Amino acid sequence: MRSIWKGAITFGLVNVPVKVYSATEDHDVELHQVHDEDGGRIRYQRRCEVCGKIVDYAHIDKAFSDGDKTVIITDTDLKALPEERSREIDVVEFVPSNQLDPIMFDRSYFLEPDGSSPKAYVLLRRTLEQTDRTAIVHFALRQKTRLAALRVRDDVLMLQTLLWADEVRTAQFPALESTVTVSDRELDLSAALVDSFASDFTPGDFTDDYQAQLRTLIEQKLAAGDAIDTEATFGVTEDEPGGGEVLDLMEALRRSVDRSRAGKDTAESDTETTKTATKKAGAKKRA
Repeated sequence: MRSIWKGAITFGLVNVPVKVYSATEDHDVELHQVHDEDGGRIRYQRRCEVCGKIVDYAHIDKAFSDGDKTVIITDTDLKALPEERSREIDVVEFVPSNQLDPIMFDRSYFLEPDGSSPKAYVLLRRTLEQTDRTAIVHFALRQKTRLAALRVRDDVLMLQTLLWADEVRTAQFPALESTVTVSDRELDLSAALVDSFASDFTPGDFTDDYQAQLRTLIEQKLAAGDAIDTEATFGVTEDEPGGGEVLDLMEALRRSVDRSRAGKDTAESDTETTKTATKKAGAKKRA
């Protein structure tokens, strides 16, 4: 794993240097979109509405509009914000672990001790275990202020970012507002049904059936020869002739250089021609 962020957990005078790692990963089969008629790749272009050019990410800034005015915010502006520059994970409070509602959990991250001695890290971990408390922390990551739960999992400190209170909706369903009568007999039967399914949760016992079936489908199509060459899914750029000719990045760069050189040679040739004509005209005039 590669760390995505470095900082330090701080509470009181205690400072615990840590590296942050993503704790989860996506196992879905990666699919892209193609045209159903010819299998050509479908591309989404970042086109400027003012000049009409396709813009690279390097030249894209963020902006906010209030309807009448638009404020452009550059990466330099964002990095200058005090909260963004901070590399501290500040402990706000320690709360009973059972007070956290799972609906508030967002992303999970593992924390590795960063430094010559992991003593402060181990001390904090053991303290959380002994007190059965979870630390509520506040920090900035990727241009966003985060609220998170700092807790222990398998002897490792981990962060679980939390949704803000106003990001969790309130469920209000009219059908539940009416009075519903449930008999003791119905409760007993329902409890018996639950008991028949009772077990201990083991995550490894469950698999993503859809992804497994999708991989099987892909393998079957490949085995049956029901596939096309990947190069055939790439089209031709608008300014390049060739009827289906495929250009890779190196070829595109080579052609660009050749064009530039050709244009330069043409310009130099035109300049020499002009100079020669001027000299002849001058000599003729003097004669």
